[in-house]
Amino acid sequence: MLSVRDIRGVPIDLGPSSFCGIVTMASILDQYEAESARVTSVSTVRPMQVPIGPGYIDARTDLDIPIFNKKKINFKPSDPITHLVVSSNFLVMAMSNNLLLRLDLEHPDQQEEVELPKALEDRVYKLYLDPTGRHLIICMESTENLYLSRNSRKPRSIGKLKGHLINTVAWNLQNTNENTTGAILLGTSRGLIFETELTDSGDSRFFQGSLDQYLKQFKLLVKSEELFNLAKDKIVPITGLEFDRMPSDSMTEYKYYILATTPGRLYQFVGNVSKSADPPVFQQLFMQYESGTEQFLELPGEFGYSELTMFRPRHANSVKSFAWMTGPGVYYGEIDVSGTAGPQSVTINTKLIRYPRDGEERPQNPLSMVMTEFHVLLLFNDRLKVMCVLNEQLIYEDVFPDRFGRLLGLCCDPVKGTIWAFTAQSIFKYKITREARDVWQMYLDKKEFELAKDYCRDNAAQLDRVLTKQAEYLFEKGDYQESAMMYAQTQNSFEEIALKFIKLDRKDALKSFIQKKLSSLRPQDKTQITMLVTWLIEIFLNQLGEMKEQGQDESEEYRSTQEEFRMFLAQPKNKECVSNNRGVVYDLIASHGDVEDMVFFAVLMQDFEKVITHHIQHDNYRGALGQLAKQTDTELIYKFSPLLMQYIPKDTVSLWINRRDYLEPMKLIPALVQYDHKKYREQGNEAIRYLEFCIEQLDNKDQAIHNYLLSLYAKIKPDQLMTYLNIQGMDHDSICYDLKYALRLCAEHGHKRACVHIYSLMGLYEEAVDLALQVDVELAKQQADKPDEDDIDLRKKLWLRIARHVVEEEKDVKRAMEFLHDCELLKIEDILPFFPDFVTIDHFKDAIVTSLQEYNRHIDQLKEEMDDATRSAEEIRKEIQSFRNKYAYVNAVDKCAACNFPLMARGFYLFPCQHKFHNDCLIGEVLPNLTSKKRQRVEDLQRKMAENEDIRTTSIGIRGDNQSDKSQDIKAELDDLVASECIYCGDFMVRSIDQPFVDEDEQNLVLTGWL
Repeated sequence: MLSVRDIRGVPIDLGPSSFCGIVTMASILDQYEAESARVTSVSTVRPMQVPIGPGYIDARTDLDIPIFNKKKINFKPSDPITHLVVSSNFLVMAMSNNLLLRLDLEHPDQQEEVELPKALEDRVYKLYLDPTGRHLIICMESTENLYLSRNSRKPRSIGKLKGHLINTVAWNLQNTNENTTGAILLGTSRGLIFETELTDSGDSRFFQGSLDQYLKQFKLLVKSEELFNLAKDKIVPITGLEFDRMPSDSMTEYKYYILATTPGRLYQFVGNVSKSADPPVFQQLFMQYESGTEQFLELPGEFGYSELTMFRPRHANSVKSFAWMTGPGVYYGEIDVSGTAGPQSVTINTKLIRYPRDGEERPQNPLSMVMTEFHVLLLFNDRLKVMCVLNEQLIYEDVFPDRFGRLLGLCCDPVKGTIWAFTAQSIFKYKITREARDVWQMYLDKKEFELAKDYCRDNAAQLDRVLTKQAEYLFEKGDYQESAMMYAQTQNSFEEIALKFIKLDRKDALKSFIQKKLSSLRPQDKTQITMLVTWLIEIFLNQLGEMKEQGQDESEEYRSTQEEFRMFLAQPKNKECVSNNRGVVYDLIASHGDVEDMVFFAVLMQDFEKVITHHIQHDNYRGALGQLAKQTDTELIYKFSPLLMQYIPKDTVSLWINRRDYLEPMKLIPALVQYDHKKYREQGNEAIRYLEFCIEQLDNKDQAIHNYLLSLYAKIKPDQLMTYLNIQGMDHDSICYDLKYALRLCAEHGHKRACVHIYSLMGLYEEAVDLALQVDVELAKQQADKPDEDDIDLRKKLWLRIARHVVEEEKDVKRAMEFLHDCELLKIEDILPFFPDFVTIDHFKDAIVTSLQEYNRHIDQLKEEMDDATRSAEEIRKEIQSFRNKYAYVNAVDKCAACNFPLMARGFYLFPCQHKFHNDCLIGEVLPNLTSKKRQRVEDLQRKMAENEDIRTTSIGIRGDNQSDKSQDIKAELDDLVASECIYCGDFMVRSIDQPFVDEDEQNLVLTGWL
């Protein structure tokens, strides 16, 4: 009968029809317990704990609930309970009256009772429930074996197993079919192993294999006497049996391992099974051991039975660990399927955990065992003991009062993890709460720090303790580098840890500690970052300095330390810090005299000016130029070029030429004027090379550039001076240099030919000829021909100077006479005054005769011209007379040829060609074709005529003959300027032939009119 007690312990009778299963009561108690715990935790005020570690405070508010918390299920069975199994929240219990009670713990209202066949004095020997809770094997003491599926209420007999007492069942963990068990292994009390597959349809396939034949092979390898007694005197039952699949690269075979135990031995079988093999599938595996040696472990002191348990974490694909309850204790170990344990073994890290003793008494033998991840639960007659597999200590002991009766069994739900214990009249459920809560401490005590950290990741205080202990342990071992890394992750006092490492001779550990601390700082912790970065820089510089003092600056250690230092400075967070405090860093590096790192840091900070200055201070001009060549800031080139030009002009000019697209030659003049051509003449005049490049390649027109090049030519390369002047030409508008500056410069350096050329450009031909006569008469003759042909007087004057120079200075009369042929302007009489008195006429007799003949021919020519002029004058007088009598008719309908308006409307001009124009129209047409001077005169005459007209109008009645005469003169002059010829028939039309019909100003207007 099932009943529930209230909180005072008074039983509440639910009645026979109100039975709703064990889980209902368990659920009620769970809810009560949870609510009580919640209320207690809220209402209870716990004192603040002592800090667990620096930087943390233990602020736990939950009650210290035990890991294993027992709850009694208030259930009073109608008959004593003999067996109980639970799997996947499905519970099956057997009672002494051969009645099975099945209950789905998730649906407690769906309980079932199953009656077993009642033979005389036959009882249930053992129950075996698969992990899915769907398949149940019932072993009877009469060796009758039954199978019951969840979908069935009637157990069926497994006929081929009759006569065998099943001691253990190894379920197929890979089975996913709810209707079949898959291939499973059964171990019997006679040492036999069976393979079978059971289905809820009633059909089953059954295969048998005996362990006895393998034991015979084992006998040959062990002490025959002891094993003989075991094999001969009694049957050795199989007490535990488990198997699981192992990883395999084969495409045709699976790989399995099988663990089997007897009361004193643990066997391991490892082998392959074909994927396509017909049942029995494990026959191939066992056949491998027929001619070989079995892998087993034998422990002395067995007490006639044992139990094998495996632990498989939730949602895991493989078993993690195993425990074997045997005579001397619990043999515990981990399952490793990677092959680390060897080709024929899967157990590693094994150890024997002795049973706990109660005082001086002999330890009791446990009845049953359950295994969790970190604990082994041992069931004795009157108590439950829990031992930790990590430290092998008893951590929990639950003594059952005599009123509950003797404990009969202990089982665990492999899927849900709940643990159940029972007596004949009572059922108990153990709830596991945070089993791994103290695991970290156990691993910490064992100095397995990595495992300890795995189990306290979510608790910062515990993790800090583990890291601190690990750091202390490493420090004591002398592994200072790793110790520093651990200390940096803790919340211990920074100063305390730093002082600890400062005392060491080598500072690598201190450096690592500070670096690790630095990496954990937030970007906003600028003060802390600055302090740590500065300290690290000092440590690096000290290390490099010490190695330099010891002569190790060429060693690999020095290079690696220097590289590490530079990488440290280049890290983004550190770079930002040193950039904001670069002055301090510069001072630090400079105080250690580390030139290389000073240059590196300057480059890192992009203080290229400082880098270049450093190179120059150390006379490394090529290094400075190399750094300058990498820069895009042209101001640096302008700044340092004057100094570099003094020492490496060729390379400097090459840099300028390479950067021609970015440099302005005008800004390089200060560098060019610093060039010492006397000191570096052997390298060639690089300044001239650059200036010539600017002029020839860049087509530079700056006067300063040309003036400086001209000065360099005058000083250094006078042979190229005239070439340059000739290239510049004779056009004032195209010449780029200053003529006056060039003249003064050439005069200072005595370049007379250049001065002659410049005088000529300036139009100072007399000075040019005078200076040319000091150089070469031929040059003077060239200069004398340069004035305009119209300026006959100047040309004649220049030639006379040349002739006088030849006669007076060179005393060369014959050459002077040749000038008469070179210049037509000179006559013999022009040069005769230059000859001295003692010269005889023989030297210029021919010239005089030729001159007289020319005079005669000229007189005759003048006579002919006079006769022609007389005849022309007569003809002109006749034409004038005829023009006086000439007349023309003007009709009233005649129109102006320019404006097309009636001609008689205002004053007009009539030409002999019969073209007629209004006065103002003719003036408007003629003005654009006049010179500016004549145009201005026409405008003045028009203004005067208008003034005279105004005066005459205001002076009516007053006699004004003089005024009238003046007006006539003005009008006559105006007529001569604008009406001397018809604009359509005279020279005006010929001169305007190249002018467009439409002016540019009127073009747009005309185009608009056409559209």
